[in-house]
Amino acid sequence: RIMTFFLYLSDVEEGGETAFTELGLAVKPKKGRALVWPSVTDDDPEFWDRRMYHEAKDVIKGKKYAANHWIHLYDYTGPNHWGCTGSFM
Repeated sequence: RIMTFFLYLSDVEEGGETAFTELGLAVKPKKGRALVWPSVTDDDPEFWDRRMYHEAKDVIKGKKYAANHWIHLYDYTGPNHWGCTGSFM
């Protein structure tokens, strides 16, 4: 994938941030807030951009609902067949 679109579907009372550790950035969930970030570098769309590695922080209070969409440069059917874990189901 070359980009990710991530949409928060709920407010979270505490925790649940999306943290980009290399950038020192954590985004608090807010219903209707959307994030878009590249997964690859501008000069080489085959090279992962380490700065975009991210993690979902634990929800301490409340519930977190979100939706994401991955934007692919080429055919996504093969990788999609294997799923996020890389194991065929």
